[in-house]
Amino acid sequence: MAIDTTDTLPDALDTPRLSTRDKLVLFVLCAAQFMVALDFSVLNVALPVLGTDLGMSRSALQWAVTAFALPSGGFLLLFGRVGDLFGRRRLFLAGLALFGAASVLATLAWDPASFLTGRALQGLGAAAIVPTGMSLLTTTFPEGPARDRALGISGTLLSLGFTVGMVAGGTLTDTFGWRSTMGLLSLFALIVLPLAPGLLPESRTPDRPRLDVPGAVTVTGALLALIYALSTAADHGFGRVDVVITLIAGLLLLAAFVTVESRTAQPLVSLPMLRRRTVAWGNLGGLVTFSMMSTVVFVLTLYLQEVLHLSAFETGLVFGVQGVLSAVAGVYAPRVIGRYGPRRTLVGSLVGQGALIAALVGLGTGHWSVWLATAAVSLASMCHLGAIISYGITVTSGVPDEEQGLATGLVTSTQQVGITVGIPLLGVLATTSPDLLTGVHTVLALDAVLVLAAAVLVAVGLRVRSGAVETQPLGAR
Repeated sequence: MAIDTTDTLPDALDTPRLSTRDKLVLFVLCAAQFMVALDFSVLNVALPVLGTDLGMSRSALQWAVTAFALPSGGFLLLFGRVGDLFGRRRLFLAGLALFGAASVLATLAWDPASFLTGRALQGLGAAAIVPTGMSLLTTTFPEGPARDRALGISGTLLSLGFTVGMVAGGTLTDTFGWRSTMGLLSLFALIVLPLAPGLLPESRTPDRPRLDVPGAVTVTGALLALIYALSTAADHGFGRVDVVITLIAGLLLLAAFVTVESRTAQPLVSLPMLRRRTVAWGNLGGLVTFSMMSTVVFVLTLYLQEVLHLSAFETGLVFGVQGVLSAVAGVYAPRVIGRYGPRRTLVGSLVGQGALIAALVGLGTGHWSVWLATAAVSLASMCHLGAIISYGITVTSGVPDEEQGLATGLVTSTQQVGITVGIPLLGVLATTSPDLLTGVHTVLALDAVLVLAAAVLVAVGLRVRSGAVETQPLGAR
């Protein structure tokens, strides 16, 4: 029986010291991840102004988000494996350059086509940056306290980037116009790109196996179809013909992908890896924490502005508190993981997130509800961040360096799918409800139940208990 020593090592409480070079490497990798996280939210509040300026209809504005989400989520697994085979540093730099150039195009866009092209190229660049950046982080910092600390900082900035984007987007749009939101992303790329070549080591698999082209085609097609269907359904519902067709196509392509991977000698995704308890159940925890927290942010934004009639700036302050406490959680999460282990931390974080979301069901129409919303969502975000960091460590622990791109590609795919799937599945219950407050209560109650149910499943799947935890694959006896 194999024992998971990461869940029982008291020495992990010691905070590792990083060299100056390690700190610079971490800065470059985390700045790139922060930039991508920022892109998920910085444009949202600018969409109405953008649509008026470029002549985009309200129904067309969803493509400002979808054009980025499609390639960023669809190509993650493929680019993660390409980085493994041909060089992670090389692909990371190419992704940074593409993202920066695309941000300039989006900033200078003169019509809807040029803007959406810029957004799609940003998404393609992000699909290269995220898995290779995570792989470079996990191969640069050895497994243990150093990697836990690095992942903690990365997870903090990922969460903080999304929150900062919401606050900064409104401020920049009101002060300088919507183009400044894209210009901010160009500035980040301009800062990071010159530093990266001299700091980041190249890493790849020692051998050069052939790329699994059938697997790449089917999984990329499946992710593109599913993300399109879910993103479109968020605005137009699941009744549209194109949503139904692409949803079915995505599921069929996903089934075809599993069949291809089971028969090829050099698969894009190792099915034995997916049978690892840590990979399968860790990613389930990650999928739930991302999808359910993004839903909470979405419905609370509607609630604060349309029920309590707060301004966009006041709403931003609520989420600003959330961002500050998330940053605090990022500092202490590696210590908690070092003491209790990533698996127990993941389960405990999911329980805390679910319980605090359940408290939000008590929101009403009085001004006291602002304080309840601020406190509960901020504390829930602290638990959410603990889940993000611990699931990333859980999934990547024990994976050989030559497969880190694949493992981190799964982690980042889970993040992207989680962010995409929550709002169309639950958020639509709030937007279509005759009474918004009732709809918000329904969404929050279901959200809490799903998170708590996931906590139970992950605890059972990972065999989390007071004693030692097994690390055998799913199929092991």
